[in-house]
Amino acid sequence: MNYPTFFQNTPSITLRDPLSNFLGTFEDGLVEFSYLDVVKSAGHSCPTVAGAYISTVKGIEALYGDEIPTRGGIKVSIKDDSLEGVTGVIANVITQITGATELTGFKGINGNFARNNLMSFNADIDAQITFTRLDSGKTVKVSYNPSSVQGDPKQQLLMGKIMQGQATPEDKKEFGILWQKRVEAIFDHIDDVIIVK
Repeated sequence: MNYPTFFQNTPSITLRDPLSNFLGTFEDGLVEFSYLDVVKSAGHSCPTVAGAYISTVKGIEALYGDEIPTRGGIKVSIKDDSLEGVTGVIANVITQITGATELTGFKGINGNFARNNLMSFNADIDAQITFTRLDSGKTVKVSYNPSSVQGDPKQQLLMGKIMQGQATPEDKKEFGILWQKRVEAIFDHIDDVIIVK
């Protein structure tokens, strides 16, 4: 499987998952997620997937500090409606890392390890996403805006040719390279595109 090399250079996050520990899935319940993991699940790499990944990693790091975060121990509130724009894509990335779901997630074992009802939409918050620890109630607000990191102007031209069926194989390859270069640039400018409070 070949993919852009920058996928390997993005920050990863390790969490402790009590359910995984209980069921003997991962030693000590420790599980690591990388950008490559969420790209595989999403089926693509784009500014939205990158933003959801960065927002989750940075939000959880701020929430837990030097502690190992607890997967399944984080409530997620999202400002937008679940059916609006790319909100579903964002929510899927957050779910993969935190385990939190709105209704369809794991309902627990004898009252333990439940992940359903840990995500909500249309939240009355002054950020795009909030992450809240269930054990302490501590909350972190996260907003993401990649507009300061623009893509190559040729990217739009090539996309137009592809959509109109006029692109050559070389055009299509170049478009993909330019698309991923913007995603890489977003990771290079994390502090410019993400606000964590």
